[in-house]
Amino acid sequence: MSTIENLAQRFDADRPHLRSVAFHLLGSAADAEDAVQSAWLKASRADPDAVVNLTGWFTTITAREAIDQLRARNRRAELPLEEQDHPATVSADEEVLLADSVNRALLVVLDRLSPAQRVAFVLHDVFAVPFEIIGELLDRSPDAAKKLGSRARTRLHAAPPVEPAPTTEHLPIVEAFLAASRGGDMATLLHLLAPDVVRRVDRVLVPDDVPTEVRGARRVAEETRRFTGRARAGAVLLVDGAPGIAIAPGGRLQALLVIAIDGGRIHAIDIIGDRNRLRAAALALPQSMRHGR
Repeated sequence: MSTIENLAQRFDADRPHLRSVAFHLLGSAADAEDAVQSAWLKASRADPDAVVNLTGWFTTITAREAIDQLRARNRRAELPLEEQDHPATVSADEEVLLADSVNRALLVVLDRLSPAQRVAFVLHDVFAVPFEIIGELLDRSPDAAKKLGSRARTRLHAAPPVEPAPTTEHLPIVEAFLAASRGGDMATLLHLLAPDVVRRVDRVLVPDDVPTEVRGARRVAEETRRFTGRARAGAVLLVDGAPGIAIAPGGRLQALLVIAIDGGRIHAIDIIGDRNRLRAAALALPQSMRHGR
């Protein structure tokens, strides 16, 4: 077997890992595949004889291709390709990447970072790439790359300066609500919802014949059960410091559920879809989802 054939076999064995790296960095399955393909073209033209760690070498080349895409996208102020063309469509490839390698909540909050911060956090905290290599990829010193990672970690993990919320108590309730919504579990929904619960939604998210406000546990539960598909694209995260839910097909934020809890039951659900309100919301990862090293 020739050297190039051996190299191709090794690259194909690492392809799922490389796609995951690129997907974390780019937030698009199509763009990630482009980065991996470009990485293979460069790897196939190089001399791998002096390479000790092929997986690390493949990872570095793939990351560099993804960074070039991020920089080009940033210069053009573009969204990922699929978000421009198919905002409500999620490819099967994306769902596999989300299920296998990155949770939706992480991908949603990563979109709040600058390209350099995203690269530093993803490569170091998620894939354990040393800051010396990250600095080379970003044309910065290792110390500067480390500071980028620290700033990213602070933005992803820090709760906003609001009144303290009983996150520890409320998080399991929100997680149970999302699970029941995904499964259409009427009994659990009715158990979690207060009898006088109110659901409010931004008009942009619903047709004109759907009321923007619904009251009562049974009405809210029945409506929730009709939207199990949307719930499957949900992820629990902190919204303005309190547990909430992001609806994020392919990891791209479409709506936020701000959930008010009192006495162990849900009393209000505000569903935000207005772009300005989405951008203004402070998002962070719950403690259980943190990747810090």
